[in-house]
Amino acid sequence: MITNFRSRLTTYGLVSAALAAFAVPVAVVGTAAPASAAAYCGRTAPNIDLSANVRQTAGVAANMRSGSSTSCAIKGWADNQDTLDYYCYTRNSSGSTWTYLRNVTDNTYGWVSDSLLPGNGSLDPCGF
Repeated sequence: MITNFRSRLTTYGLVSAALAAFAVPVAVVGTAAPASAAAYCGRTAPNIDLSANVRQTAGVAANMRSGSSTSCAIKGWADNQDTLDYYCYTRNSSGSTWTYLRNVTDNTYGWVSDSLLPGNGSLDPCGF
């Protein structure tokens, strides 16, 4: 009788364990779009925006910075009538968008606030 009782426990124990394994809820993990992050001072970005070069509008000049913040060092200037090659954009911690670009006129690279750029800068996110 004791052997028969152990046999039943083993059988029911295994069945219970199998049922419990199937009863565990499975979490569905979705993937969110990558969060846009600020470009820290000194960060460059890939050339994702393959649109044609853009001319800086007359009367507007902008500092080109080493990152997407006014606290980053100035690396150059995008003066009026310079030709600019947009690479991509990112959003900084205050919510402003900045474009990484090359000033074709003097071959300098840097980040410029989109509010200062024709067409509000690049349309392609940098992806970081």
